[in-house]
Amino acid sequence: MVKVPGGEIDLRDDRTTSKWKVEIKPFLLARYPVTKELYFAISQKSSISFDEDQTPVVNISWNDAISFCNLLSQKVGLKACYSVSNDGEDIICDWDSNGYRLPSEAEWQYACKAGTTGYTYGELDKIAWYNENSGGTIHEVGRKDPNAWGLYDMLGNVWEWCWDLYDENVYGSYRIFRGGSWAEEARGCGASCRRRSHPSFIIDDLGFRLAKSSSS
Repeated sequence: MVKVPGGEIDLRDDRTTSKWKVEIKPFLLARYPVTKELYFAISQKSSISFDEDQTPVVNISWNDAISFCNLLSQKVGLKACYSVSNDGEDIICDWDSNGYRLPSEAEWQYACKAGTTGYTYGELDKIAWYNENSGGTIHEVGRKDPNAWGLYDMLGNVWEWCWDLYDENVYGSYRIFRGGSWAEEARGCGASCRRRSHPSFIIDDLGFRLAKSSSS
């Protein structure tokens, strides 16, 4: 995982034309999205072998991602971040836990930009798989240039779930995902582009990336 330094980031919601500033504490973020190899090695939810499959895992709901974070934490002896109510409706994150979790959308955008100020952190063809260069399919992680902090595939290849609710008053339990995908147009592959869906939603260009609170 990459240690991301603390700082602050400006977020905006184009739908409501609102802007807000978020302070970021130092945290850890995985260099790549979770791959099929890692996901199925830990979850063992499939009888198909995904050994050495380094494409991002997709068709993963937000709920699936939360469960995976807790499972991985438990398997490696860390404290799980998420507490889930018996009916599965209420999920609480312990931000002080040393286990794995999803990044907040502020953390995600801050890490994606890596100190840059543009809509993307580099020339899109060099850093991302999107609809004009992907050939209509997903690609192995780490095949495009990383950002300045050594994070790969932050834009393109697969959308990535974040922790946050989008707008509870309007959209209820809908959660945010970020980053664009292999099927997305160039304008959808930007550091500040925000999408949302129900936490049970799955699709073939949406996965997730692991984060971890830093102890220092």
